[in-house]
Amino acid sequence: MLCFKYIKINSKMEEREECTFTRQSLFFSESSNYIDTPNVRNDEIVTDNHGVVLGNDDDDVVLEPELGNDGDVVLEPATRNDDDGVSEPTSGNYDDGASEPTTGNDDNGVSEPTPGMFFKTEKELIYYYKQYGRQVGFGIMMQRSKREDDGSVRYVTLGCARGGKARKRVTNISKPRPTTKTDCKARINAVLADGVLRITTVYNAHNHGLSPQKARFFRCNRAIDDSVKRQLDINDKAGIGMSKSFNALVVEAGGFEKLPFIEKDARNYIDKARHLRVGKGGADALRGYFERMQYKNDGFYSSMDLDDDGRLKNVFWADARSRAAYEYFGDVVTFDTTYLTNRYGMPFALFVGVNHHGQSILLGAGLISSENTETFVWLFDTWLKCMHGRAPKAIITDQDRAMKNAIAIVFPNIRHRYCLWHIMRKLPEKLGSYAEFKYGLKSALQRCVYDYQTSDEFEKYWEVFIDTYNLKENAWLQSLYAERKYWVPVYLKNTFWAGMSTTQRSESMNAFFDGYVHSGTTLKEFVDQFDNALRKKVQNEMAADFHSFNCIVPCISLLPLEKKFQAVYTNSKFKEVQA
Repeated sequence: MLCFKYIKINSKMEEREECTFTRQSLFFSESSNYIDTPNVRNDEIVTDNHGVVLGNDDDDVVLEPELGNDGDVVLEPATRNDDDGVSEPTSGNYDDGASEPTTGNDDNGVSEPTPGMFFKTEKELIYYYKQYGRQVGFGIMMQRSKREDDGSVRYVTLGCARGGKARKRVTNISKPRPTTKTDCKARINAVLADGVLRITTVYNAHNHGLSPQKARFFRCNRAIDDSVKRQLDINDKAGIGMSKSFNALVVEAGGFEKLPFIEKDARNYIDKARHLRVGKGGADALRGYFERMQYKNDGFYSSMDLDDDGRLKNVFWADARSRAAYEYFGDVVTFDTTYLTNRYGMPFALFVGVNHHGQSILLGAGLISSENTETFVWLFDTWLKCMHGRAPKAIITDQDRAMKNAIAIVFPNIRHRYCLWHIMRKLPEKLGSYAEFKYGLKSALQRCVYDYQTSDEFEKYWEVFIDTYNLKENAWLQSLYAERKYWVPVYLKNTFWAGMSTTQRSESMNAFFDGYVHSGTTLKEFVDQFDNALRKKVQNEMAADFHSFNCIVPCISLLPLEKKFQAVYTNSKFKEVQA
């Protein structure tokens, strides 16, 4: 135990009270044989043992931004060397052993950092600077680090969370996004030598206000411990809303200021941790439904994906009729995920095609726990196995990065198209702030997309459109142009799309199921209602078959070709030919 002298700074930074305290030292004197110095990248993320990120409170900013080849902002430390071994940002490592922040007992105080302080480990340095920042009234983040091949740190920089500059990603100039960044230079640098980390340089001056009273709101000072996570899980499974769960925790702790996290953290935890939690009888209902369907026909296919605790994460199924329909109508598929409005909040994923009557047909369905690349890869791969490894020739999805990545992995040779309707629907949101939007801009963009018949024409008039309305800095249009081959009709006209250019087939199928599923539907009820909905869909197709069998649509010309179409096509498709 060592005795240290420190200065306690109050919230107004005016009065100073000098006192001494005795506690276990986090650092050693100059005479020690150990030296402790970490170095941290501007863009690196550190977590404590409860997974709380010691990083940027503004997820849309970077330190020392530089423009990459594609014009996007990239993360670069101030002295970037591509061969220096600078570590990449890491997400939560729950076993890193970093100390948990307390709930604001500053009576013991923390000494101001000075050159020469050194620490046994990187985690002790992080904990020390985090506690110092909490005492003074600022958040911290790791700014730079350089590591050996074994992961041990060589140098590290910890700095104020308001350091760095904001990423310039303005898509709507009338609604700029708020930023926490002020390019604050406050930081400490530490270098590894003789087995410990020694602080070499210190900059304690901030260019913004400090507030110890508000320090608990900084991201680095917020943590949810395991016992609270378990309680949140239990309450969520029991159907207790987050507001009530959080209020109970506040009462138990003795006030909001006594909790080391805020309600948003609790909601984020539940959102990330939530799987397809099956209520009483839910898992048995799924298995029972699958077994019942497999007993009725050998062609029924199902797959359930469980986590390490045996909880249901994802599930996929397709009946024999869907698999048979895919053999005839599987050239073009639309894929869409729509959040089902039930207590589980699960995305209902549908593979949809179009039959010879122009009706939407179900080619497979799934319930998934999240909409990330890993989940979509599992779902697409499972669906492909269900269809005997035969991939479609084309697929239509929303403009979603995770879907795009998964399709490139599972279906590398198929044509992928974004839903054009969804893109064009965003025009008022993305461009409505421009004064010319209603006076030529919108119609000019629509002409550019729809009217030109060759890629050269599109390229030429896109450039004219951008120059005319001074849109070179619009990030949304830049991203659309970069992916123009996924949505502009002129690049897609050589592929068969079965008359589809949007995911509205999937959405109409979702609307169809809405008649059978409501906000109180349990998983057990869902599988039963799903079966009922499919039966209704089959009846509709049989009625259309009968109409084509029993009725004839007269020809409107004397052309022999029309007579051939009349003999071959169903009534609905023949009407499309006549139109």
